[in-house]
Amino acid sequence: MSELIFFDTLRQGLWVAVLISAPILGVALVVGLAIGLLQALTSIQEMTLTFVPKMAAILGVFWATMGFMTLTLGRYFTDTLVPIIQGF
Repeated sequence: MSELIFFDTLRQGLWVAVLISAPILGVALVVGLAIGLLQALTSIQEMTLTFVPKMAAILGVFWATMGFMTLTLGRYFTDTLVPIIQGF
């Protein structure tokens, strides 16, 4: 395997990882900012107030985007990795 194929496969794999993790990380960021703003405005400093809504939002988004994640990862394996393993 040449360096060009290796680095291209690595680049594609990292891009797939970014695509798969973006919805979950985005929701975690938005919910965290909203809860942090709510805590700053009301002076409530409860640790579970940030953890529970964030986990619920992450689980909801994970459940909603699970099909997209599976298709994206499966397409990466079938289009990129399987041909390399088989030797083109």
